[in-house]
This record gives sequence, C-alpha cells and structure tokens, in this order.
Amino acid sequence: MEVFSGRPRSLERHPLIGRSRQRASLLDPHSVAGQVFFLQVVIVVLLVAAAVAAVVLQTARDAVERGRRESVVAAQAFASAPGTAEALQSPDPTAVLQPRTEEARKRAGVDFVVALNTQGIRYTYPYPREIGKKFVGTIGPALKGRTVVEQAGGPPLPTGRGTAVQAVVPVTDSHGKVVGLVSAGITVKNVAALWMPELPIILGSGAAALALATTGTTLVARRLHRQTHGLAPAELAQQYEHHDAVLHAVREGVLITDADGRLLLANDETRRLLGLPADVQGRPVRELGLSEPITRLLSSPEAVTDEVHLAGDRLLAVNKRPAYPEAGRGGSVVTLRDTTELAAVSGRAEVARERLKLLYEAGVRIGTTLEVGRTAQELADVAAPQFADLVTVDLLDAVLRGWEPTAEGWRHLRRAAIGGEQWMIPVYPLGEVITFSRLTPQMRTLQERRVMLEADLRQAHGWREQDPARARKALECGLRSLVVVPLRARSVPLGVVNFYRMVDSPAFQPEDLFFAEELAARAALAIDNARRFTREHAMAVTLQRSLLPRAQPDQDALEVAWRYLPAEAGVGGDWFDVIPLPGARVALVMGDVVGHGLHAAATMGRLRTAVHNFSTLDLPVDEVLGNLDDLVVRMDNDERAGDAAEGHEGEGVTGATCLYAVYDPVAGACSMARAGHPEPVVVRPDGTVTCPGVPASAPLGLGGYPFETAELSLPEGSQLVLYTDGLVEDRTHDIDIGMERLRQALGGSGRRTPEETCQAVIDALKPSHSFDDIALLAARTRVFPPSRVTEWDVPSDPAVVPSVRARCRETLREWGLEEAGFATELILSELVTNAIRYGSPPVGVRLLNGRCLICEVSDGSGTSPRLRRAATTDEGGRGLFLVAQFAQRWGTRYTTRGKVIWTEQLLHEGTSAATSRTPVDFLLDQFDDPDA
Repeated sequence: MEVFSGRPRSLERHPLIGRSRQRASLLDPHSVAGQVFFLQVVIVVLLVAAAVAAVVLQTARDAVERGRRESVVAAQAFASAPGTAEALQSPDPTAVLQPRTEEARKRAGVDFVVALNTQGIRYTYPYPREIGKKFVGTIGPALKGRTVVEQAGGPPLPTGRGTAVQAVVPVTDSHGKVVGLVSAGITVKNVAALWMPELPIILGSGAAALALATTGTTLVARRLHRQTHGLAPAELAQQYEHHDAVLHAVREGVLITDADGRLLLANDETRRLLGLPADVQGRPVRELGLSEPITRLLSSPEAVTDEVHLAGDRLLAVNKRPAYPEAGRGGSVVTLRDTTELAAVSGRAEVARERLKLLYEAGVRIGTTLEVGRTAQELADVAAPQFADLVTVDLLDAVLRGWEPTAEGWRHLRRAAIGGEQWMIPVYPLGEVITFSRLTPQMRTLQERRVMLEADLRQAHGWREQDPARARKALECGLRSLVVVPLRARSVPLGVVNFYRMVDSPAFQPEDLFFAEELAARAALAIDNARRFTREHAMAVTLQRSLLPRAQPDQDALEVAWRYLPAEAGVGGDWFDVIPLPGARVALVMGDVVGHGLHAAATMGRLRTAVHNFSTLDLPVDEVLGNLDDLVVRMDNDERAGDAAEGHEGEGVTGATCLYAVYDPVAGACSMARAGHPEPVVVRPDGTVTCPGVPASAPLGLGGYPFETAELSLPEGSQLVLYTDGLVEDRTHDIDIGMERLRQALGGSGRRTPEETCQAVIDALKPSHSFDDIALLAARTRVFPPSRVTEWDVPSDPAVVPSVRARCRETLREWGLEEAGFATELILSELVTNAIRYGSPPVGVRLLNGRCLICEVSDGSGTSPRLRRAATTDEGGRGLFLVAQFAQRWGTRYTTRGKVIWTEQLLHEGTSAATSRTPVDFLLDQFDDPDA
C-alpha cells in the first residue's frame, strides 16, 4: 500500500537527502511507518491466534463435559432398561444384548454402548470381532455400585479413532446385586467440530483490526514523511550525528537566532571566539554581555558579507544570512571566522609550500651528474639562499676519491662546496682539509648521527673553539645561527652539510630541522651514488688501462700514436694493440666489445690476449679473425651456461668487432680484414684522405661467416688511422656525419706526426659528454731501404754452405756489423744446412738490418724444426740449440710456399749482444759429457 506518490514539496530545500527521492511504502522495513505497520500486523495476528486457541480450548472443554453427561445418561438409561439384568444372566448375553446396544447407540447419539460382565469381558461392541475381549477402562468403582466417568482409548469405533469420553455404570438385579456393567461413550473428535462456527467471527474481527491499523499507519506515515523528508530512522540519526560533529568540529563560529533575537544555537567555536557561557541557548542576544557592535550586528535583520569586527583581541570576519527565507519564520544564521589565526595559518602554509617547492627543486637539480664534487655543489646552490644564507659541504676524503668511508677519517673532512652570497665571511676555502675537534657540532653530528642546532653561535663554545680567530671574524660579519646535518646513505657517513643564517634572517628553529634532514638525505643519496660510480668507474678504467698497451714496442715498420678516452658513464670494451711480428712486420689491432663496465673490460682483456696468441702463429689476417670468432662463440656459450647453472640470466659476450691489419715494411704492403668494425682511413703523404675499401664482414660471435681480406700498397709516410665507433657515432648525429667530420679533421695532415694527428682528431670530434669509449690509433708507415735488405737463393746442395757464410760476412761488412759476423755466420749456416738436409727446394736467405739483425731462411717444406737437447752419442741435434743461444728470438712462420725460419739478434752500437753475453767456449762446454 502506497503512502504517497510524487516529489515532496520541500525536497528542493534538502538536496543532500537521498531516500526522499524514493517512494515510501508500508512494506519498507527501513521506514518508521513500515516498522509500525509490521508491528501492528504481528499484534493482530497474535490476537487472532490467541482467540482461536481460546475458542478451541473452550469448545473442547465444553465438548468433554457434554460427552460426560451424554455418556452417563446413555449408560444409565441402558443399564436401567427392562430386561438388561436378565439378559446379562441369560445363557447367551451377546445374542440378546448386541442388537439392543446398537439400537440404543444410534438413538442416544453416542459412539458406543457396551455390555460387560463383572470381569470386564465385552458382551457387545459395534464390531463383533471385539466381543469377548477385555474392556479398556476402569471398572472397579462400578463393581461397587458407583458410576465411573473417564477418558480412555479403546478399539476402533465406527466414527474413527480418537480419545473416548466414556461412562461405566453397574447393572443390578432385583436384589441390588451387580450382575454386569454398561459403558457408553462419545469420542472427542466428534465433539471438537463445535468450535468451527466461531472461526469466521474471529477472522472477521482480525481483518477489521488490520484494516484500522493500516489506515492509522498510513496517516502516521504521511505525517512522518512530511516532517522527516522521507528519511529512515538510521538516516535521521546519521544526519543528526553528522550535523552535530560538523557543527562543533568546524573551525568557524556558527550562531542561529530566531525572529525575536533569541539565541537558538551556538557551536563550540562561537563560544570560544565570543567568550559565551555554556547556558546561553534560548537567551536574548542583548543579555549575552557582548560588545555593542556585535550585539547590534546579531540583532539586526540585515544581511552581512565579510565584515570585520573586533571582539576582544580578535578580528572576526562576519557573514549573516536569513535562517528560513522560504518559510518566512524570521531569524538569522551568523558565521564567524578568526582572521588573526587564519593569517598565521596562511603564513605557515606558505612556508610549507615553499619548502615543498624547494624539495622538488632539490630532487631535480641535485644529482644531475655522477661527480661527487659537482653533486655537493648542487646541494649548496639549492639550499642557498632559499633556506640558508651560507651553505658549506664537507665530505670525507675517501668519499671524494670514491672509496668506502671509515670512522677513522671522520676528523679530517675536505671542503667540497660553498653556496650563498656571503663570500665575505671567513670560511675554509674549497679543497682545504679541515680537522674538526671533538666538541665541534660537525664531529658531534657524525658521532651521534643526528642534527645539531646552534640557534645562537655566540653561545656555541665548541664551534668557536675550533678556530677562535675565524669564528670571531665570522660573528663580526653577521653570522647568527647554524644547523649541521650528517650526510648518510645506507647507514654510511659521507660528511656533513652546514647551513648558516645571518643576523638579518630569522634564526633556525627546531621545526627547521626536519626540512634540513630531508634535504640532506636526498643529497646524500645522490652523493653516495656518485661516490660508488666514481669507485666503479675508477676500477673499470684502471682495469681497462692495465689491459691496453702502456708503451710502444720496439719495431721499425711504423711510427705509432694513440688515444683512449673512457666514457663518462662507465668504460667499455674498446681496445687496440701494436704487435711486432717476425720479418720486421707489425700487426695493428682495433676492437670493441659490446657493453660497458667491468664485464666488457674483462672480455676485452681476454680477446686482446687471444689476438696476441694468434699473432704468434703468424696466420693470415682472415684466419686470425676466424679463430677469434670461434673464441667469442665459445666464451659466449660458456658464460651463458655458467650463469644458467647458478640460476642467473646469462649475460654472455653478446658480440664484438675487430679490425686486424699486418704491415710489411719491406714490401710496403698492408693486408687487413675487419669483423663488423668501422672502416679505417688512409692519409696519403700528399694529404689525400681515402677509405681503402676493406670489405665489411660479420661481427665476432656470430660464427660460421668468412672474413674477406684486402691488400693495400702504402707509400712511405702514409698514415693508417684506426678508431672505434665512439669517435664518429653519437646520439646527436648519424655515423655518416661523424665520418665526414673525421675526413675533414684528417684533411691536409700528410706532414703531421701521428701524435699531432691523434690530437687534431680528438680536438675536432671529441663530444662534450662521451657516452661511449673512444679509441684512436694513427700509424705512419716506414719502408726498409734496399740498402738494408739483402736476399738470395741457395741451391739445394750442402756444398754451398761455405759460400752462404762468405756472402753473409761480406754483407755484414758493408753494414758495419763485422763484430756480429761470427754469431750470424753460425746461425745462418745451421739454418741453411737444416733447410737443405730436411727441407725441400727452393731455399732462400734474407737479411734485414734494422733495430735488430734479422736472418730468414725459407724452404718449400711445411715441417717445422724442434729444439731438443742432444745426447753425447748423437751426431746431430745441436744446431738449433746454438741458434737459440746466439739469437735473441727465433721461430717459424708459414707461407703459401712453405715456411721461414727466422732469428733476431739485438744490436748495440754495431755488436751482437748475444756475443758479449754468451762466450762460445761456455756454450761448447754445455755439450761435454758430465761424467767424463
């Protein structure tokens, strides 16, 4: 049943009420009307149920009483009927009494009439099968002549099962003797139907009561809806609680007055602002004891907007509006705001806003680089002058070097940064090591790990005792207060930051300490990151430089210069090498391992060592790169498998590039091959810059790809420039632009030395911020003059060995190396003899006169001689031993036509060093039998 429909008239005045927008129903258990209605329904139902129960009980009681009377009458009437006593004494009582009892039952309207003997055996029963059985009931009193009325159950009756109300009376003969018994009864089931006619009356009454309850509830619901705007009780309570909580918690005074000027409501803030007592509600405004302006304002009906009035020592901003403008009831609502406290709060809010802005600025400006000193200066520049007039940052010397700081170095701090405009104040200069005493705020800050506040430096005895003269001058210059904050990261002390304020600035207060700590914490993290980067960068650079060439090797083929510039963010895997080879040749290597850091540097060292090993085999340049490619593949697989076994993602080598070139100064030719590396640049003696067109091959580590070789003819004085991609490739421009800039830097440098060439290229192409390593190598070619090279063919006949020695002696005489003649003739004769005896034609000899004397004997065989110690009984086997003792170095290299056995003898002012160091007699003594 609907109580109302449509929107209530006052709904627009209550936009915050949610349930007033819904239709209220009597069946809504959340509404007051619904709850009352359900309560009334329950009461009506209970009353109807109670009435029905009472009627049933009363009817059942009346039915039992009626049954008792009718049973006694029926039993006594049959027992007193003529012939009943004689029939009980007849030979067949059943035959006589059965028809009579049935007829009497039907006439009397009872459910049974039973004749019994004195033993309680039935003579009659409505069902013949029950005759002769024991009677169910009490017969003792009846045998004594009394009537018995009781409720008892028995065999089935024609009317059905049920509890019977039965009477048992005695049957006496003419002498008064009990000769039998008669029982008559009626079942309760039959009499219970007497209450059914009363049921419609009861239900009708209940329906009428329910209709009245519904009508009353509807009227009450409509009134409640108008008064509560459709709110449920819980919502009413919630609205009141919210109203009360907001009213008394808001930091604004609220007053409500009626049309007569009586105070209806005043919240706690109003009482505080106006000094009102607690029992002011209901009293006239003029009796509150307020000042005349405030009283006149509260009593007048005019509206007021943001008027400022003085109430005691407070300035109140007052707003006044009518309380019930639509209802026309009069009254006003007044709000009071304390502008004095609001100004203070606004000032604190502004300070907090400026602090947050400064923290944001610190997060952006501090830590822009990974340099410790620069990061410390950024902290000083951010804090001054917005937070302090003067800021100094003192760091442990280990932090500036990138080391792990220890407590032993706390007393010695280095001034790392100074910020602020107060440069006239005598403070320790940048870079000076300061030894703080135990009582200074700086040392106490490090030891106690907390901020130190010196609000008045004139009273700071520990600070003044550090340097009395400097402290006195600083106070005279206007230094006022100090906050010292420890710089800590990962529980590791890094140093301290000192915030100073002058006399014309407010002194530091305890509330400034939290901001100082927050600012220092952010800076400490950036400083520690820079320190750790400095340490790792220094370690990687040290490792990188230790793996690169430290000095130029002695060789005659090239004039070499190089540059290596590590990246700012970490070293990479760039490397270069100059490797002297047999025959006065020189190998030039330039490579780059993908990646940065220690892993790339270590991988670079392994590859450089491998290139050295491969170069000793004197293999062609493409075979060297092929072997290096296989090594990179194995290294990559090993590292991935090792990391996977440890449960880590494998880094692997991930690839490398390499350029390998071999220059022969005798032929003036250079053979080279490159594996994914930038192409070299050749500067001709006339200054022409060209790229030799070396075919590009796949980078190292891919496996299975061949490498192509290029043969170049380089005139004497040509410069071969090798470099890594960090020189010509940058994030700001493409590699083609970098190559063009490199050509321009090398243009016209035909007469420059390699050192000047390297410096010119670096000056022109070095980026302001290097994100990758830069390796540069410039080599100017030299050519052996024909006068210092001699070679001839030797017939494959042992008889020509003396002529070989004679020609060697003559050549050494022309070169002015007569003193080296004996050792050289011995070496050459042994090598030629071995070539003729064990090798195959053609046999050739070549002598080179450079930094050392080089002897080369070639033949067409691929077998290599092996140095061994001969026994005393052996006829041979001592020749190579003599060669090894007289030569500084010796070895074998293979060519396309066979092999070359070569030796090198160091020359010092025209003499052989081997001859002066190793006497021939001593060497020959080595072959004597020790037992002889």
